[in-house]
Amino acid sequence: MTKIHNVSNMPKGTDESFGPMRTLYLGHAAGSEKLYVNIDYVQPGAKSTKYHSHTTQEEFFLILKGSGTLRILDEEHAVQQGDFIAKPAGKGIAHQFLNTGTEVLEILDCGLQTQDDIVVYPDEDVVYVKPLKKDFKLADAIAGWSSEPNE
Repeated sequence: MTKIHNVSNMPKGTDESFGPMRTLYLGHAAGSEKLYVNIDYVQPGAKSTKYHSHTTQEEFFLILKGSGTLRILDEEHAVQQGDFIAKPAGKGIAHQFLNTGTEVLEILDCGLQTQDDIVVYPDEDVVYVKPLKKDFKLADAIAGWSSEPNE
């Protein structure tokens, strides 16, 4: 039987706060397995996330309420209620929302849940390897190393 959910009556454990940003995990609450559906609430003056891109996680964003700035590919674009954008995976499209408005910026954030994703944080020169649950500095890359066994 299908269960209908309502955002005003979410079960415990389906939201998380990250300082001045809060996320409501709708897809998780509804039992979604391959798709994540979140609502992000970004306070005025705050950022939605660190500037980053994904190797395998495609994303879609819709501004539900408020206004702000989308930083994408090192450009800044004003966004407001009703604006939406798709962000294909694996193309190095780094992104971040900043609430430059005066009210809470509400963003519908949807995408694929991929377990093999690598998240690249270009501002910090860091990668997060999701399968390993580990972060690495790109500056620590080994020059000249090869996986070739006969070298």
